[in-house]
Amino acid sequence: MAWINDARYRAVFYQVLAIAAVAALTWSMFATASANLAKQDIATGFGYLSRQAGFVISEAAIDYKPTDSVGRALLVGIANTVKVSLLAALFGTVVGFAVGIGRMSRNPLLQRLMLSYIELLRNVPLLLYLLFWYALIINVLPPVRSALTIGPHVYLSNSGLALPAFSLDGGWVMPLAALVAGLGMAFAVRRVSLRRRLATGRVNAGGWIALAVAVLPLAAVWLAGGLAVTWDIPEAGRFRITGGAQVRPEFVALLFGLALSVSATVAEIVRAGIQAVGKGQWEAASALGLPRRRTMRLVVLPQAMRLMVPPLTNTYLTVFKNSSLAIAIGYPDLVMVSNTVMNQTGQAMETIAIFMAVYLGLSVAISLVMNWYNQRVALKER
Repeated sequence: MAWINDARYRAVFYQVLAIAAVAALTWSMFATASANLAKQDIATGFGYLSRQAGFVISEAAIDYKPTDSVGRALLVGIANTVKVSLLAALFGTVVGFAVGIGRMSRNPLLQRLMLSYIELLRNVPLLLYLLFWYALIINVLPPVRSALTIGPHVYLSNSGLALPAFSLDGGWVMPLAALVAGLGMAFAVRRVSLRRRLATGRVNAGGWIALAVAVLPLAAVWLAGGLAVTWDIPEAGRFRITGGAQVRPEFVALLFGLALSVSATVAEIVRAGIQAVGKGQWEAASALGLPRRRTMRLVVLPQAMRLMVPPLTNTYLTVFKNSSLAIAIGYPDLVMVSNTVMNQTGQAMETIAIFMAVYLGLSVAISLVMNWYNQRVALKER
């Protein structure tokens, strides 16, 4: 029983005990609810996931037909949620970094413009912005019969954006494998060239060599005939646009709203991270003859990133959770598809448990990735 006096083993024991108690309480609540529902002849369990869905989903990131199963329909909702959230996080981060750096500009006009942008987006509820963008697209853009032609076979109307799409006859497996292999080889070449540059002090063509190496596997797949492309061209009719890739207004409104909201938060995080770097770093870089632009890119931002990562993690978690507001404008995300499933099957408890588990899993995955990156950029003690 010597382990009782060891704080490490005691901590693990108490945590396991707490998890077991929570699991037992959860199971007891689930069993009680199932028993009460069974008394009222209400079906329980997850067997309904294999039934035919029987409803249409207006936009699907993966192949879906009404004859598919309920589980497939929920998977479409998950894919739609992940797609719009990832794109919003990506665009919001890019715009937010630009706005945050502009916020630190010496130009007073640019600085005030960036400040106005941030304050305007941060002090208005996200739901109002989603409704604003959706109403703007629906009411301002012309109908399908008068769609704007903004490029060859590219049409814009209040039904969304239609543009040419392509598919690979041989599938995506080989091209994606070639792309991953090329990026891995390019990364290795780039690291070797950087080590040689640090060792010799001479500038080399490592970047161009890495770019050429990254393209080689894709070129090999293309020469072998694995990149046969088939184009799907949209055609404008009187009442609808057929063919091509259709970007619906609900998706655009949700993407704009989420991305702009994220950009304002990221801009403030970037500003705070840059201001946290001591002025001595700027002065030292200036003494070495570095211009302000290169000082920001090579000296200040790498140090500021160590401070930005934790709040950025919380921002990305918020993006995925805020995507549930898509139900207000009719975008078929996980919550909207789940509501349809609950209305048709009557099994609300199981469906709510599924999308709660999905959001929890996505949040944990984001946290693990950002924690890994935080460890990569953290300052290592000598």
